[in-house]
Amino acid sequence: MTKGKTKTPAKAKQRKPGIVPTVSVGTGGEWHQSATGDQGGLTTNQGLGISDNQNSLKANPRGATLLEDFILREKITHFDHERIPERIVHARGTGVHGFFELTKSLGKYTTAKVLTEVGEQTQVFTRISTVAGGSGSADTPRDVRGFAVKFYTKEGNWDLVGNNVPVFFIQDAIKFPDLVHAIKMEPDRGFPQAATAHDTFWDYISMTPESMHMVMWIMSDRTLPRSLRMIEGFGVHSFRLLNAAGDSTFVKFHWRPKLGLQATIWDETVKIAGADPDFHRRDMFEAISAGAFPEWELAVQLFSEDDAEAFPFDHLDATKLIPEELVPLQVIGRMVLNRWPDNFFAETEQVAFCPSHIVPGMDFSNDPLLQGRLFSYLDTQLSRLGSPNFHQIPVNAPKCPFANHQRDGHMQMAQPTGRVSYEPNTLAPDSPREQPVIGFHSAAAGETGAKGRIRAERFADHYSQARQFYRSQTSFEQAHLASALVFELSKVEHPHIREAMVGHLRHIDEDLAQRVASALGMAELPPAPAAAVAVQEFAPSPALQLIGKMKDTLEGRVIGLLVADGSDPDSIDAVTEAVIAAGARVKMVALNIGDAKLADGSRLKIDGQLAGTPSVLFDAVAVILSEEAAALLSKEAAAMDFVRDAFGHLKAMGVDKGGDALLKKAGIKPDAGVMAIGALERFVAAAKTRQWQREASVRTLA
Repeated sequence: MTKGKTKTPAKAKQRKPGIVPTVSVGTGGEWHQSATGDQGGLTTNQGLGISDNQNSLKANPRGATLLEDFILREKITHFDHERIPERIVHARGTGVHGFFELTKSLGKYTTAKVLTEVGEQTQVFTRISTVAGGSGSADTPRDVRGFAVKFYTKEGNWDLVGNNVPVFFIQDAIKFPDLVHAIKMEPDRGFPQAATAHDTFWDYISMTPESMHMVMWIMSDRTLPRSLRMIEGFGVHSFRLLNAAGDSTFVKFHWRPKLGLQATIWDETVKIAGADPDFHRRDMFEAISAGAFPEWELAVQLFSEDDAEAFPFDHLDATKLIPEELVPLQVIGRMVLNRWPDNFFAETEQVAFCPSHIVPGMDFSNDPLLQGRLFSYLDTQLSRLGSPNFHQIPVNAPKCPFANHQRDGHMQMAQPTGRVSYEPNTLAPDSPREQPVIGFHSAAAGETGAKGRIRAERFADHYSQARQFYRSQTSFEQAHLASALVFELSKVEHPHIREAMVGHLRHIDEDLAQRVASALGMAELPPAPAAAVAVQEFAPSPALQLIGKMKDTLEGRVIGLLVADGSDPDSIDAVTEAVIAAGARVKMVALNIGDAKLADGSRLKIDGQLAGTPSVLFDAVAVILSEEAAALLSKEAAAMDFVRDAFGHLKAMGVDKGGDALLKKAGIKPDAGVMAIGALERFVAAAKTRQWQREASVRTLA
């Protein structure tokens, strides 16, 4: 180089959006880069060109995924082994022991004893988790929650592995690694953690129209749960039930919480993450410790092959749900979670769920996402737990006898005896044998057609159910959903991604697209992409709402009482008694931890210090203060935030004279959701829900 001069690199060749460098191996093992879209193309790790990266190999358009699909297996195997030992997805989880009790037999449809023996209690272990974040992330990000239940049945373990929403982002498992790579932290910068508000996620979604239904769910209040005890669970896929005659019936599984559904407000969610990153885990722990055991109903949707053919969508498409108005739910049992694990690592971390774990009387459908999961989960557990003997870990071991001729392997804990480790044999008459009558049998489903990487024609409708979901929401939920889209897309740096997403929204609802576009500062609506098929108009389904499905109960909630020295003991006792009688818990908050000296000289134990126990941790609040204490707290920012946030998060507020004075100092103009302590019946009723009419006066929504 010439002294004093800097060499300027040649101008980089312009690439189209989405064309990025890939790494390949040159001669002698040296790494070099080639640009996809120039001379190179997408290949396997062996250099084989890939003709279709969107569809796994199936026996026919609606057929089972074939084991010979080495491209699918290579891609998912590599993905499954990307992290050790933490789960790649669902790393942040909370697990609890309990039982399942059958209340209605499905003997007409299945031979599975867990679904036919009414009154029988089956041990379970349930793990509820976030998807995107690592094990050290917060509990409360906007995210799907995994909902996995391991049934320790008489006939072996059954793992029902689903989510708290009934649909998924993609139709085919071959796309799962791409989805998770897009949703995770961007690889060049290592952030954001546990968040979808970034370019790579929305870039991928904008190129994947099949995800639009799921986008409506994740942008809704469903992914901001108030408590893990207040979420639904879904098996997502269609499964099969087989009766004694070998007849097959399709089934979808639903978990419905006894406490009903409840979500948080976005601003509240963000503040909870700062106040208590373990909010959901702590809430579950405290509820179980108090004997308030979480409970869910198990319900099923049952339908035949003929029923499925008449649906205006394909039930094998995991981006679709079956509306309850089309196939009503039948409640068949209940699950109660009543015992916290003795050791978090040994149980919650080491529990291994696999959708392939089923029992006789059950089978799989040809859902291509499910078909890929049947391979992926086992492969993941082998990597994460390091041994094919992970089934010997106590939390994973069946409670019924099990025996086979599998031997050895890393961490083998059993000590088989004898010389025989194969079947059939003549040398060990008492060794395990196959069970032709009571053993597992697959459904006798015929497969016809030409194999190929192709999707069924009815998988092409990407917008109809997304439209149905959005139009089924209350006006408040629609505003929350639109505002969530605005928040997420405002974090996207590339304008063409924002424009592409708004274009998709035009197929879902023109008003939604306009609301989002306006809030993003777009002068005009971008064009909508071509839809593969015409968007259908489905009737709104109230079952898809959250606010409309909230139960009229205070059970499971926590009410915070802000008190101080000099507070009135009679008012505290009255509120406490009314709240506890309604099924909720009470926590006392004061400026300092320890005891508060009340007006009659008695001492009150304080549960939380004001600066560390904000109102975001409660479902409703009562402020019971002397006028002197109110004047003192009016100079405390934490006290001002306590009442302002409670009001801004639409919570019911009970106040005495001093509490009212504190609200005035905070600039709060009371509405119907703010009431005198004496109106306890009104306070309890208002605390069961949010004061939705208040929202328009406290924040601007899209």
